[in-house]
Amino acid sequence: MKKIYLTLILVCTNLQAQINIYSHRHYDSDKILFKKFTDQTGIKINVIKGSADQLIERLISEGGNSPADILFTVDAGRLHRAKVAGILQPIESKILRENIPPSMRDEDDYWFGLTVRARVLVYSKERVTPDQLSTYEDLANRKWRGKIAVRSSSNIYNQSLMASIIASNGSRKALSWAKSIRKNMARAPRGSDRDQARAVAAGLADVAIMNTYYLGILANSPDAKDREVFKKVSVFFPNQNDRGTHINVSGAGITKSSKNKKDAIKFLEFLSGSDSQKTFGSVNYEYPIKIEANQSELLNSWGPFKYDKLNLSVLGANNAEAVKLFDKAGWE
Repeated sequence: MKKIYLTLILVCTNLQAQINIYSHRHYDSDKILFKKFTDQTGIKINVIKGSADQLIERLISEGGNSPADILFTVDAGRLHRAKVAGILQPIESKILRENIPPSMRDEDDYWFGLTVRARVLVYSKERVTPDQLSTYEDLANRKWRGKIAVRSSSNIYNQSLMASIIASNGSRKALSWAKSIRKNMARAPRGSDRDQARAVAAGLADVAIMNTYYLGILANSPDAKDREVFKKVSVFFPNQNDRGTHINVSGAGITKSSKNKKDAIKFLEFLSGSDSQKTFGSVNYEYPIKIEANQSELLNSWGPFKYDKLNLSVLGANNAEAVKLFDKAGWE
């Protein structure tokens, strides 16, 4: 009888010592950190993968019966959408508030940023010099006619960039900017951020708008052609003399349905710690949430930069307007 009783206790303990993560991310850094967390705490991590939109819709559909404890996804716009949809709950954590700057977390603590990616200008070393570049707004200048590569307006990264421009310049100027960028494109939008860098390296465009961590992926690709692409381009951080370069985050929130909130908070605190932040930079080439603490040799090679301290919740709040303006501008 004692053996059966002890076995039941152990089974119940194991069932409690686990968290379920709905994750849009697909990076080796996450696998490394998930394993490290389990090794340190004994808390098992179950990961359910899907696109951000699929996971948010799934959480809405499942409601209080959802097994998910954490939603882990990219882009503050999506995290804001999850908050508005009522599928997250506020988090009480002194550690998270200390580790994560105010502009990179929800003002009501429903979600917290955990990594940073800057949306920069990547230019051809052969055809462009840094002194020709300055701001996102300057890309609307006629001198860039037929020279810009950028992906579709349906991409959340571009929607969030547009949302930041709306916040800074207003809707009327943002629409004018989008119309001019559309005229200055070297080709109709297509492909991923890496495809934009490839277009620049191939001479199809002179400047691409893209996220920094994709350059890290190109630089360390097993494909020699991608490594050659990286060698042909360089990074420029726009708007250094005013608001700073647009940034966004990967981040997470605890689901409203979580049955393991205490362990879920412990996991987010672990990801916000200095060791985990270093792993994000060295393995996936993302900036740490405290950008100035970056230890990645590759990221440091691009130099320090001033970043826009706009609270990233605004990106979600302005998303619908951004999509509307892109449509008006004819940006596919």
